[in-house]
Amino acid sequence: MSLLRWLRRTPVIAAIALAQPAAAFAPHAVEPPGTVLLLHGLGRSADSMRLFEQALAARGYEVCNVDYPSTRARVEELAELLAEEVSRCRAGSAAPLHFVSHSLGGIVVRAYLGEHRPRNLGRVVMLAPPNGGSEWVDAFRDTWLIALAGPAARELGTDPESAPRRLGAVDFELGVMIGDRSWNPLGSWLIPGDDDGTVAVASARVEGMADFRVVHENHTFIVTSPRAVWQSIHFLEHGSFAGETEE
Repeated sequence: MSLLRWLRRTPVIAAIALAQPAAAFAPHAVEPPGTVLLLHGLGRSADSMRLFEQALAARGYEVCNVDYPSTRARVEELAELLAEEVSRCRAGSAAPLHFVSHSLGGIVVRAYLGEHRPRNLGRVVMLAPPNGGSEWVDAFRDTWLIALAGPAARELGTDPESAPRRLGAVDFELGVMIGDRSWNPLGSWLIPGDDDGTVAVASARVEGMADFRVVHENHTFIVTSPRAVWQSIHFLEHGSFAGETEE
């Protein structure tokens, strides 16, 4: 699909792409680009990933924008639910299967891939993942606030036994993107260093990742950032974010 044809298909996506270098969206090879499974963050829904869904579909990908009960189960249980969604989404396709996740969704993807790695696994982009845990959870773990957020939220602390820390290094092509803008003064007071209001920039990193990028966005709205969309597509297609790699 030519760049011009792609821009015409979705006006919103055209506005995103016109602000970026055209070379980043060179035509695909003959092979189909594959399937992308989108996984939202804690307490969100598939609607929060709608901009990614539109952009990826316009680019020619098959897109599965998954809703899952993020506040009603533990991480390992959510990973098993994801396995069921992957089976439905793939429907026997041999094309590459990519993932783009937000926040908790990234931890669920890591837990899933640790147990159910598909043979056609492509690349993975994680937006604002608490790969090293979150001090926010440490501070409020035993309060009504985290209880309301659900069982998985309680597992996202920074202690060695937290769900993210138990998963270890990654062994797949992973790009991690995190914001450095916070609209949460309390969260930023609790979190050391630069942060997005929920996760420290340093805590988004994980051993084995292929690339890492910081964008000027906050935790909640990084999924509505045109820059994040463009960079994510670039990673899926090239194995790195646009510009020099940092890892």
